[in-house]
Amino acid sequence: MVVRIAFAAVAVALLGLIVWAFGQAPFWDSVARVVADPWGLVMLGDLYAGFVAAAALFVLFERRGIALALFLALMLLGNVVTLLWLSWRGWDALRARAAA
Repeated sequence: MVVRIAFAAVAVALLGLIVWAFGQAPFWDSVARVVADPWGLVMLGDLYAGFVAAAALFVLFERRGIALALFLALMLLGNVVTLLWLSWRGWDALRARAAA
């Protein structure tokens, strides 16, 4: 239960950070600055590698339609979706798989 709460708390904090950032700077201008920097590209590569890993978990543990919906939400909201999935379903799914 503590792990679920921790994942949910981090998701809420990340969502708050996203809302704050939207109020501070135009999204696409910020993306352009990140992409212009080599380390920004590394961070984006790391981010999308995490998206691929999360999408693989969704495919492994969810029905096809739910996995697709989670993937689409992941592309829109980022790892907030991964954290919420881990707090809602993922932790039990991973524990059940490890016990099998």
